[in-house]
This record gives sequence, structure tokens and C-alpha cells, in this order.
Amino acid sequence: MAVVVLVHGGWHGGWVWRPVAARLRAAGHEVHTPTLTGVGERAHLHGPHVGLATHVEDVVALLAMEDLRDVLLVGHSSSGAVITGVAQRAADRLAGLVYLDAFVPEPGRSLHDLMPPARREFFLSRVDVDDRIVLDPDAAMDGWAIRDAALRAWVGPRLTPQPRRVPDDPLPDLPVPTLDRWYVHCTDKPGHDAFAGVAAAARDDGSWRGVEVLHTGHDAMVTDPDGTARVLLRMIS
Repeated sequence: MAVVVLVHGGWHGGWVWRPVAARLRAAGHEVHTPTLTGVGERAHLHGPHVGLATHVEDVVALLAMEDLRDVLLVGHSSSGAVITGVAQRAADRLAGLVYLDAFVPEPGRSLHDLMPPARREFFLSRVDVDDRIVLDPDAAMDGWAIRDAALRAWVGPRLTPQPRRVPDDPLPDLPVPTLDRWYVHCTDKPGHDAFAGVAAAARDDGSWRGVEVLHTGHDAMVTDPDGTARVLLRMIS
């Protein structure tokens, strides 16, 4: 039995992993799907203190309170920064890192540092009076290639604003311990593929265990839970 912790990306919550978690549990593995502070069912906890360090602490605290060890830690999208920060803090509890169509920031850099200026300005133009980035759910799901009406009806109402500081805050300028790492690249992108370059760099870098490709949208755990579970199970075996 493996221990898997699945960390959602921006605007989502632990709920988004339900189909994948069910498949991993059916295969006999222990699965945790935390919701980060300020989003999902924890949206009411948003405040000026909530930033990247808060989300890293959310996961570090889960590992400690549940006494989880040899964890396969999976981060989707913006939570590539979260799992990297967790590795800086709690590498002794981790077996490996999986970046699911995710950013891979270096120490001392933020997610906004990795975005093209136009994309960064787009997000900042949607910051509300509570310092949260608010997206139109339909437009967001279009961008994530969630086309099925039933899936849109499930995802759309559950999307919550993302704390603005999370993509603004840089990772601590500390080394990231050496761990097994995999990248999963989702290729069904209606517009610009922000992660194609990241996947290519991982493929050319011998320090990565491998790069998997899923021919589905950015929210692979929603649009292809079978494929997402399948690649994670290969990493566990």
C-alpha cells in the first residue's frame, strides 16, 4: 500500500480529486485530498495572511498530524509551487513528487515570475476588494477544456476565488532536496499551452524519473480520471 497526497490547484478544492481518489483507494492505497486555506470549503478562512507559505503549511501539517511517510505528493497546476515548498520543509516524509500539468518554480521565484506578462496582468486585473483572484467559471472551464455538460455542472459551482498572494509569493530561497520527480503533461489546450515548455524541459533533464502525457484538458482529474489514476499507479508500482 502506498500513501498518496493529492493537492489541488487554484480556484479548486480537495473535492476535485474525488474520482481519482476513488480509483486509487480501490487499488488499495491510502489517499488524502486536503483543501488549502482560503478556497473550496475553506474559502471562509481567506484573509490578508493567506499566501503560498500558508498552503505549504497546510500540507506540512497534514503530513505531521497524520504521521504520513513515504508519501507520493501530487500537485496540480499552481500547486507545483506548493509541493516544491513542502519538499523544502518535509522531504523526510516524501517518496516522490508528481507535477500534474503544473508549474515547477525554482527557489526564490513565484508563479507570477514564470508567467508571460500578459497572463500575469490578466490575473491581477481580476483581483477583488478581498484580495482574491476571481474568474468567470464558464470561461475558466473553457480554458481547462471541460466540455462535458455534466462535468461543467459539477465543477462550475464549486470554483472559488484564489487568494492573490499565492501566485505572488516566492518560494523560500532554500535548496530543494533531491527526490524522485515525475511530470504529467496534459495536451488538450484550446489556447496557449503554458506547460509545454515545462514538460519539454523535464524531458530533457535527466534528474526527472519521467514525463507522462495525457491527451486531455488541464483538469485531468476531472476530464480523464482513469488516465490520471493510471499514470499515478505506474509511479507507485
